[in-house]
Formats: sequence, C-alpha cells, structure tokens
Amino acid sequence: MTLAETLEKLSNACGVAGREEEVRSLMKNMLKPNVDEVKEDKLGNVIGIKKGRKDAAKIMLAAHMDEIGLFVKTISKEGFLQFTKIGGIDDRILLAKKVIVHTEKGPLHGIIGSKPPHIQKEEERKKVMTYDELFIDIGAENQEEAKKMGVKIGDPVSFDIKFANISDDIVIGKAFDDRVGCAVMVETMKQLKETECTVYAVGTVQEEVGLRGATTAAFGIYPDVGIALDVTIAGDIPGVKEVEAPVKLRKGPSITVADYGLITHPKVLRLLVDAAEENKIPYQLETGLQGSTDAARISLTREGVPSGVISVPTRYIHSPASLLSLKDAENAVKLTAAAIRKIPKHF
Repeated sequence: MTLAETLEKLSNACGVAGREEEVRSLMKNMLKPNVDEVKEDKLGNVIGIKKGRKDAAKIMLAAHMDEIGLFVKTISKEGFLQFTKIGGIDDRILLAKKVIVHTEKGPLHGIIGSKPPHIQKEEERKKVMTYDELFIDIGAENQEEAKKMGVKIGDPVSFDIKFANISDDIVIGKAFDDRVGCAVMVETMKQLKETECTVYAVGTVQEEVGLRGATTAAFGIYPDVGIALDVTIAGDIPGVKEVEAPVKLRKGPSITVADYGLITHPKVLRLLVDAAEENKIPYQLETGLQGSTDAARISLTREGVPSGVISVPTRYIHSPASLLSLKDAENAVKLTAAAIRKIPKHF
C-alpha cells in the first residue's frame, strides 16, 4: 500500500480514546511484514520491534492510535442519546454533525441535534450551545427502541467522515490526529530494511486524554531515544497570525523545539535538524505551542529519555475533518528514517 492508502484505512477506522480496537488490529497487520515481532501490552499499545545489534541503542517511535470523540452518557425516555466528550473538542463544531454510534450489534448512524433556531429566543441564538444541551438522534421512537437497536451507556461515538483526495497532494479525513503519525510510522518501518539500532514502533492508546499509553509503553521499553510522530497546527489560514501558528502546509514536517510539555533534548534536536539538512528534506522549526505529545511522557521515563517530535502540518485538528499535504507526510517518513540511521553516530 502507498502512504495515502495506509492513511485512508486508518482514518476511516474508529478509535475513540480507550476504544482503539479497530485501529489496533490494522496497526498489527500493517507493522507485521516489516518488523521482527509485534506484541500488545496490558494497556493496549501495539509494539512492533525491529531488532538491531545487541549493544545498540533502543529507539522508541510513538504515534497515538486514538482520536477525539464522544461516549454515550444517557438514553432519554424519548430515545435521544446524551453524550460526554472524549478529548479536547470545541462545542461550536458539534451541532448538526453526522456521527456513528458503535454498538455491540453494529454501527448506528445519527446526527447531533438541538432545539431548532426557528423557535429559539433572541438571546439563545447569540450564544454557543454547550455539548450538554445537545443530543444524538438515531431515529429511535423511545428509550426501549434505542436499547433494542443496541445502544448502551458508554458506547463510543465517532464522527461520520470519509477520507477523500481533493487534489494530487491534498487529502481530507477524520482523525488525522494522529492517524497520519501512525501511517508515517508504518511507512518508516518499510524503509528501514536494516538498522543498527533496535527500533520499537509503538501505536499508543489514550493520548488524547492524558498521554497515557506512551507513559506505560516507555516504562516497559526504557528507550535511549524517543521520537513522537504527530500533527501540528498549520496556521496558514485566514484569521491566524504567524506568531500564533507559524507552521505552514507544503513546507515540510515540523520539528518541535519546545511545547507545553517538552523542551526537546539538544542532542535530539541537532539529530533531527542534521538529518533533514544532510538529506535535503524540507523542514520547519516550531516553539511555544500550547499542546503536547507522547514525547512529553517518554522524556520523563525512569531516569529520563532524550526525546523529540516530528509533526505533519495539519489544518483543523480536533475537529470532525482535517486537511493535510501528502508531501509533508512523505517528507516526515524520510526524516524519521534518516534520523534513525544517524542515531548510532549521535548516541
């Protein structure tokens, strides 16, 4: 499969944080042909291991499999589903979105509804409806019918968006945060035919709710170097100042200097920049982003792990659909592979 085909399969799968089963199955199958071993730890992280020399450095790549979404919270007597948010979601993006409720009996399509604007009072129309004022309509006549359809409290709910190419280079889809990181990791392992280092390619769980999977996986592996593969805000859209989000689409992957949870280790920063420049891979540097990645938790493992982040610029992250450049993702693969090949000379 091409990188675009890999991303399409991963993007269309459901993997709301804590319910990553579908993505986990895909990741195991995708990693298996290009690693020596694939295993799953107790929390649900997928770990693909490509073995190097016995005395060589251990490298941990981390890309989170989970996505933002919803859980069913209650079922009203009229058959409507109230929900809670899983991960950081702006309430303004929820209204009228198509969703899929993932039940034991199979997927149910629905729509997020509210009181119609035609009958709202003036003051109601002026304010943002919060998520607890909204509901999911699955067409059930009452609570009993909703339960017969298979709905249970705690069922995960994903946005109903399908992957699409809108040009040779630009794609849109669901959960690019962080299925593109997963796709980059899979493609990187394809490129690493042989490596001096032992590489652990880890699809982590529950990143969107506190970087949890990376915390436990890194403790078990205790790598010498950690690299998170994630997304970052592409700020080249109307209304965004360059000082707020300087990274742009089609200008190459971003290398994090510092974010809310990580100051990249100087050796790792030098490694990534040198790998990019020596291989003529376009890249961007980023500092000051309020969010963080799995690298923040990897870096604090046991006595500490020098860590960094390679990110794919992506528009509209943490919303139902995002947009990115496949060229940026391809260059992220090249940069990750080049950095791994250089690690024996740096560590």
